Amino acid sequence: MLVAVISPVTIPLSAEPASGDLETLRQLNRAFIELANKVSPSVVVINVVQNQSPASLQDEEDENQTDSMPPGFWKEFHKQFKRLPVEKTVGQGSGIVIREDGYILTNGHVIEDAESISVQMKDGKSYKATVRGMDPQSDVAVIKVEAKGLPTAVLGDSTRTKVGEFVAAIGSPFGFDFSVTFGHISAKSRSNLIDGFEGGNAMDQDFIQTDALINPGNSGGPLVNIDGEVIGINTLIQGLHSGIGFAIPSNLAKEVSDQLIAAGKFIRPYLGIGMKAIRDQVELRELIAGVKEGVVVMTISTNGPAARSDLKLTDIITAVDGEPVTTPQQLRTAIRGKKIGMPVTLEVFRQGKTIPIKVSPIEWPDQTPPLVTKAKSAPAPKAVNLDLGITVKPLTPALASQLGVGVTEGVVVATVEKNSLAARNRIRPGDVVTAVNQQPVGSRKQYQAELDKADVKKGVVLNVISGNIARFEILKAE
Repeated sequence: MLVAVISPVTIPLSAEPASGDLETLRQLNRAFIELANKVSPSVVVINVVQNQSPASLQDEEDENQTDSMPPGFWKEFHKQFKRLPVEKTVGQGSGIVIREDGYILTNGHVIEDAESISVQMKDGKSYKATVRGMDPQSDVAVIKVEAKGLPTAVLGDSTRTKVGEFVAAIGSPFGFDFSVTFGHISAKSRSNLIDGFEGGNAMDQDFIQTDALINPGNSGGPLVNIDGEVIGINTLIQGLHSGIGFAIPSNLAKEVSDQLIAAGKFIRPYLGIGMKAIRDQVELRELIAGVKEGVVVMTISTNGPAARSDLKLTDIITAVDGEPVTTPQQLRTAIRGKKIGMPVTLEVFRQGKTIPIKVSPIEWPDQTPPLVTKAKSAPAPKAVNLDLGITVKPLTPALASQLGVGVTEGVVVATVEKNSLAARNRIRPGDVVTAVNQQPVGSRKQYQAELDKADVKKGVVLNVISGNIARFEILKAE
């Protein structure tokens, strides 16, 4: 019989850090303590009394949703409950004193629909606050208290932050006032957290991602670097306890807050387009050769500046006044600094050529038009394309007026077959098709002629107008 004998193994005790290593740890420990002591006096707890329907309380129970959605998102969703009794609720968030005479930077969603706001300082003092201004697209807001000589935070340059560097989040998660958590910058320029178009409910998204633990109540509080400079405003979380949080860069927050303090509002230039990066549009890249980077014009608001310019659907914007853009956020950032009414030159790639197009931005409208507008159904037409699953009829001036579209050339979608290519790509009765594969169609004959030349296996690009929004859809057979 074989017997396995296991020889005893001597396990050494963990070696103590060398004196130099230990001193390094002590220095880091002191740095964290000094950081918390330096910044915390400028952080405030914001208590808000709001009107809120009982149904909206369900939002807080879903751990998988973000800490906040675009301002007004849940309000619109819960309009169906507006006849229910309204209860007053108390919300809490955080903020940062940015001027010694009482101006405080926070998130718009923290103070939205507030009946009353109070601010508590680290030293225990409390003040009543009023809203100075709010910018829905960036979710940046400024409130004001009547005080002098308040401790202020230092806003750093967020463009100089690097992935991997130490950061701290300070705020009031779940009501635990002036909590401090440490972590790192996980990533920069996160911009696809909330869906939307520039002409819809999109946020100005350029978030810093951090693993410093933040939770509801941290919103509006600072994300600071090891030097105690505020490099971000904590705004979003990806589920509770996930360790994935997002902050508005301090440079954007400063740009917006300076104007809110000066004028009470942030005047944001508006082009009236929906856009996505061409790198993310695989099917469109296969149809458009010759460009690898840029921003695709996905929709055009028919009452916006872009509609009054030569810009067209499927155009790929590669630069703004000579500044290259490869993502929607880069384009938004470039446009944000332009003056209202002054022409902006867009470099646009179209059908193998790069051409300059001038657009004059207007001030962002208070209410942007919906992406889809319901239209009355039209009588069944004669022209039929079975591959796409739609029937069309001519667009007459009377029908254009009835449908509320600002064009007189195109064909109207009358019926859409269930489960067809058109149905799966959001084509609806009442939509107006103005182009097929970038070729204008003003009649059923032109429409059918362009379809006959198209290959549904490669993809057919339809330019469509729904109400006052122009967009394009790629219909491709699987």
